Amino acid sequence: MSTTQSHRLRELLEPLADAAGLDLEEVAVTPAGRRRLLRVVVDSDTGVELDTVAALSRQISEALDDSDVMGGAPYVLEVTSPGTDRPLTEPRHFARNTGRLITARLADDTSLTARITGVDDSGVDLEVPGVKGRKPTARRLAFAEITRAKVEIEFNRKSNDTDDASDLAASDVDESTEEA
Repeated sequence: MSTTQSHRLRELLEPLADAAGLDLEEVAVTPAGRRRLLRVVVDSDTGVELDTVAALSRQISEALDDSDVMGGAPYVLEVTSPGTDRPLTEPRHFARNTGRLITARLADDTSLTARITGVDDSGVDLEVPGVKGRKPTARRLAFAEITRAKVEIEFNRKSNDTDDASDLAASDVDESTEEA
């Protein structure tokens, strides 16, 4: 996708996502056989509901039909929420995953697995699990120290933690696909 097309798509789609109370996280056009796949990823601090995504998908489809931004070639529209494997790249991504376990690659080329306990504009507060019966320890990382981070899936998480598997499963479903 060209930079111009990417910019035009964002200009067209961002107001629609904003009006739905969602953040436009990603817009990508990739080849898919004779067609192209337009993937629109949206998210919010409270998660993404299926009905909201379905309504947004219809609005996006109408807006694309009324514009020439996709050109004349056929495409498939997919409107979805970020999956669990999506990298954490913005402070809001870390904030939305407070309470979850993450693995972070650090600027000093080490890695750290810890639970997010808090987030502000400059960094993230973590609880590093204790090893061999030791107590967990608190650690603060500035965003500049983190080169890459992702959520770790926990299948055996204790029920007294802040999230449970059903919360994770409900927020990570691909919600809507349309064909244009």
